Amino acid sequence: MTKHAGVQAKVNRFGYFFVLPFVLVFLVFNLWPTIYTFFLSFGDLRGLKSTFNFVGFANYKKLVSDPYFWGAVGNTFIIWGLNFFPQLGLALLFAIWLTNVKVHIRGTSLFRALFYLPNLLTATSVSILFRSLFAYPVGPVNQLLLNLGLSETAFNFFRSVSASRLIVAFIQWWMWCGQTLILLMAAITSISPSLYESAVIDGANEWKCTWKITIPMLRPMMFYILVTSMVGGMQMFDIPFLITDMHGGPDYKIRTSSVYMYNIAFQGRNDYSYAAAISIGVFIITVILAFLINQGTKERTPRRRHSFVVEEGNK
Repeated sequence: MTKHAGVQAKVNRFGYFFVLPFVLVFLVFNLWPTIYTFFLSFGDLRGLKSTFNFVGFANYKKLVSDPYFWGAVGNTFIIWGLNFFPQLGLALLFAIWLTNVKVHIRGTSLFRALFYLPNLLTATSVSILFRSLFAYPVGPVNQLLLNLGLSETAFNFFRSVSASRLIVAFIQWWMWCGQTLILLMAAITSISPSLYESAVIDGANEWKCTWKITIPMLRPMMFYILVTSMVGGMQMFDIPFLITDMHGGPDYKIRTSSVYMYNIAFQGRNDYSYAAAISIGVFIITVILAFLINQGTKERTPRRRHSFVVEEGNK
């Protein structure tokens, strides 16, 4: 063994030691809970019961025909849609504006910090804040509406399905718009300036440069944002849980799939096995949606037309 090979082997051994903490944390807090949840979904563990009986696919059969589960999934998509599309649109608009060399806005770093600041707040504090702002009947929003003459009586926002959904969607938008903005700004600044210079030489204006160069070049980043936002939306729990009555009221229209899973597992009958089946069901739905999004946004390569050359001797 040469001296260089011995040094390389020593470096590799040190590399294993540096990677070991992450591997241990991943195995204990990620991989094992996932395996245990999958195993638990095939049993009947609930309440104070300590025995575990294998019931096969009974929980999954119940899950497929459970209207409350599908209602929670529908609520999740509605709230996520109300949050994501305005979030992406506004973040894209501000990202193009803040990175525009011709406009040259001062204090871009300050704007990014201000937009990202809500993401640093805890969900508990944000929920308490908005619960107080929209409180009935003496919340600041109600008092403002009454003083401006826009309402004759105080409005109970958290008894209205549409108002509650909009409040939760606005909180999600407010907390995550900054992260989307920073990702889009990073993607825009990585586009080569030579593309814009060539387009300007060819006579393209500002709008054409944005539509024909910036938007197409942002496609990979927008796909990443869409998938990660969808995964996060399917796991939406803290804001809908804390800002409502912990059951997704009113009329269970704010109950997301994660809130429903928590209600089944830790409230009422404490059906841990069925809650595990719900989590696996949400995981399967997320994987299917991610696959469909990938297929739908994947660039299509044009098919080559086959040219048939007929030799003169074969006529």
